[in-house]
Amino acid sequence: MEKLPLLLLHGALGSKAQFSVLKAKLSIDFEVFDFDFQGHGGRPVESPFTMDLFTDNVLSFLDDNDLGKVHVFGYSMGGYVALNTALKHPGRISKITTLGTKFDWSLESAEKEIKMLNPEKVEEKVPGFAENLRQIHHPQDWKVIMRKTAEMMLGMGNGARLTDEDFAQINQQVVVGIGSMDRMVSFAESKHVVALLPNGRLV
Repeated sequence: MEKLPLLLLHGALGSKAQFSVLKAKLSIDFEVFDFDFQGHGGRPVESPFTMDLFTDNVLSFLDDNDLGKVHVFGYSMGGYVALNTALKHPGRISKITTLGTKFDWSLESAEKEIKMLNPEKVEEKVPGFAENLRQIHHPQDWKVIMRKTAEMMLGMGNGARLTDEDFAQINQQVVVGIGSMDRMVSFAESKHVVALLPNGRLV
């Protein structure tokens, strides 16, 4: 029996390497694919980070690998990219599962998040995390990646985000997953988006 194609999309500041264990387990039932978004995992990028840039990365990957339509598991930012891709290119995305994806992007929430994305403070306060980022993104500069991520979040807070009307147009089956100890994503914002999605389910 032919296995269904499943694409794994990593989160902000992450890389496809974070899926190594998960990929092995999922490969029992799916033909699993993953890749690094531009600017991540050592992959260069010149332009600012945006959801549309990462959506284009998804489409390019699908085209390069002759994949017509895929199921997607998106962690954190990867889930948001999956939904953005489903909205703008519905013919390329089948079912979606997100985990730990933040949907509440107001200016206030964005400013709260980017306070934790100061490279110099991260290097001083959590040097182990800084070293991990350096290794993940080498030879790219992890500090530049962190600043670009903060700028993207601020842009989403300023309006470059999916709206309630956008979510209502995403017709794919979507499972929105949230962990009970998640401090960045609230149950309320996840439940709100699931109520908007025509085929949404909260786990």
